[in-house]
Formats: sequence, structure tokens, C-alpha cells
Amino acid sequence: MTSAIRADAETVVRALRQAGHEAYFVGGCVRDMVMGIDPHDYDVATSATPDQVMALFPRTAAVGAQFGVILVHTESRSVEVATFRVDQGYEDGRHPESVRFATAREDVLRRDFTINGMMLDPKTDEVIDWVGGREDIRRRVIRAIGNPLERFREDKLRLLRAIRFAARFEYSIEPETYNAISQVANSLGEVSQERIRDELVRILTGPHAGRALRLMRDLELLAPILPEVDALVGVEQPPQFHPEGDVFEHTCIMLDEARSPSLELAVAALLHDTGKPSTQTYVDRIRFNEHDKAGETIAREICRRLRFSSDQTEQIASLVGSHMRFAAVQRMKLSTLKRLLALPRFDEHLELHRLDCIASHGKVDNYEFLQQKLRELSQEEIAPEPLLTGRDLIEMGYAPGALFHTILSAVRDEQLEGTLTGNEQAREWVRKRW
Repeated sequence: MTSAIRADAETVVRALRQAGHEAYFVGGCVRDMVMGIDPHDYDVATSATPDQVMALFPRTAAVGAQFGVILVHTESRSVEVATFRVDQGYEDGRHPESVRFATAREDVLRRDFTINGMMLDPKTDEVIDWVGGREDIRRRVIRAIGNPLERFREDKLRLLRAIRFAARFEYSIEPETYNAISQVANSLGEVSQERIRDELVRILTGPHAGRALRLMRDLELLAPILPEVDALVGVEQPPQFHPEGDVFEHTCIMLDEARSPSLELAVAALLHDTGKPSTQTYVDRIRFNEHDKAGETIAREICRRLRFSSDQTEQIASLVGSHMRFAAVQRMKLSTLKRLLALPRFDEHLELHRLDCIASHGKVDNYEFLQQKLRELSQEEIAPEPLLTGRDLIEMGYAPGALFHTILSAVRDEQLEGTLTGNEQAREWVRKRW
């Protein structure tokens, strides 16, 4: 049965054809259909110029008219419509300087990989394949269209896209394409940080992210954009806690084990041990004292460099900086434990801990202990309204200053321990001590 998403895209194709233009489904949606995957959206390629597309449909947006791309708004969604084109010149290593409108075949030949270079006639379901995409899907291969070096020099972000598709579909990279990636790898740094961030997030939140990270290392794509992660390669760990190997392998296993992680959790898994290279010591055994704090500082710098939002940065830094607190949860005072459980988006902290365990020694007793505590304690018990505030202290005659934090923190601990339960009791307790 035709999905509503496809039906809307078919309506766009039909209208273009009725107006005398060629029009086909193109790109990822065709790839997915050939693979037997339900596409999440449908893109349309056409011989109509951007002006003709905008004249034909009542509601459009010129999201990339200079490159021949128009967004057509249907009743329930938007369909991207692109004019057949050939790109000319790539000075910034990402965007063409200009485009020339072209034939359908020419349009396909300027695309990135054969699996993304097929068109489909939605009326007949005929696949138009000038580049061997179906055969490469059958052989489970990522292959650049035409000359791989040219494709990657045109758009350096394709280097990471090759990794993403190879990991997502568990495909190999065809040898000539593989060699071209390694030849151009050092130029990945020419791409804007925002574009690199977006592609990294797609890789890290997708399936088989650990495999992707290994490919990036093997093809020397890590050092140009994430030298802090590249530095994890070969950093030895104590085998009694980390039988899996070095810090890099530990990180890859965590990413492979993650299941549909949020952006913040995925990036935190990638960065959680970036403090280990600088804190590694050999005493009675290999140790990484306070690597969590060092890693938090590094994570903040990477997030700033990649232009993550402030909210994303805070959560990623919190996840990295707090991940070692879980080692002591069964010995914590109740107040300390409740403060941990009250961390914003604690579910992500707990999942990061689980991944950390299963990617190393495999022991999840602390994870199970915390799961039990979450079942036992209500949210009101974990994070109750404070018994005292700064306003209360002022009313009691205390002058605002550094002492306020000391008093309020101490009252909070007693409240979380259950020894203080009311405002008047808390006031009396404070008067006796200060």
C-alpha cells in the first residue's frame, strides 16, 4: 500500500509531468526502496527550472534556488524538488560555485555514490540505473560515481558520508573509493565545523557507530577533525578492568552497543574517556586519576569548536564529567545518591554507565542497584522542594554571602537523608549550628 509520504511526492511528480516536464524520485528514497526499506521521505528531480517549479505549485520555498532546489509544500508535508543539474567549481570544498541545468543522466553522474545515484519512475516503479547502484547494493559495496578523487575533491563532506553509509548498511568500501578517501583525508578540515558536526551526529546516532569510528581511524579521518579521539588509539588500560583493549577500542564498543542514542549521549560516549591520555600513570597498575574532570574540559572545548548549542554542551559535559561517580553508588550516603539521581536527564547518565560497563568488565551490579533505587524512590523523595531558601535565611537575620551556600547545602543534605522534614525544624537546626 502506498504510504501517505509517497502519495504526496507522487502528486508532485504527476503535476510536473502534466506540465510537460520530466520528473522522477531520486537519491536515498530509491536506494531504500531497492534495499526493501521504507523511505522516510522522497526527493524529486525534474527538468523543470526553479522558476517553473515555483510557478506550478502555489506554496513553495526557495531553499536553494541558486542550486536548483525548491521545497514544495503539500497539504501535510514538504517535498524537495531539484532541477537536473551539473555542478561547476568547488572552491570551498563543499558547495559548487555555480550550476548548469542539465539532463537526467548528467544529474545522476554528478552525485556521490552509486547507491544514491538511481532514479525511479513512481508510475511504473521502473528503476533507472546508469551507475550500477543495484549491483553495488547486491554486492554490499560503497562506490563513488565516476572518478572517486574528483567526487571527494568536489565535496569533502562526502568523505564522512562514505563512512556513514558503510557503517549504516554494513557495506565494504570499494578499493578505488577507499584509496581515494585516504588520499584526500587531510583536506577534511577545510569543511566548516557546523557541517562536520552535523555529519558526525548522523554517524554517532546511527547504527554501527563504532564500526564507523574504526573506519575513520583506518582512513586517517579522525586526526583532522577530532585529534582528541585519535589520541585514544594505543592508550593501554588495566586488563583486569578492561580486557577489551585500549581506550579507543573501548569507545568503539560503547558506540556499537548504543541503541538509538540521543545526540548528547552519543557524543558523550565518544568523548567520555578523552581525559585518559593526559592522566595515564603507572604506579601499582595503570591509572587515570581524575580523567573524568580532564575529559569534561576537553569535551567542552570540542563542543565549542563544533558549534554545539549551549544546552547540548552542558549535557555532554555533565555526562562526561559525572561518569566515574557511578563506581561508588552502593557506598554513597543517601543524600549523595539522591543528588546523583536528581541530575538532569539522569536516564542518559545511567545509560552511559551501562555502556561503559558492558564495553569493559561486563559487571552491571551498580546499574541494577540504581534501577532498583529508581523503583523504590519517588521523584518527590529524590528532589523534594527545599526546606529553606536564601529568603528564609535573610528573615532569620543572616547576611547574604558565601555562608549562604554552606548553610543551604548542609540543610539540603539533612533533608535528603531524612533527618530534617520541615521548615521550622530546619530553622532551628541552622540556629544551633550558625
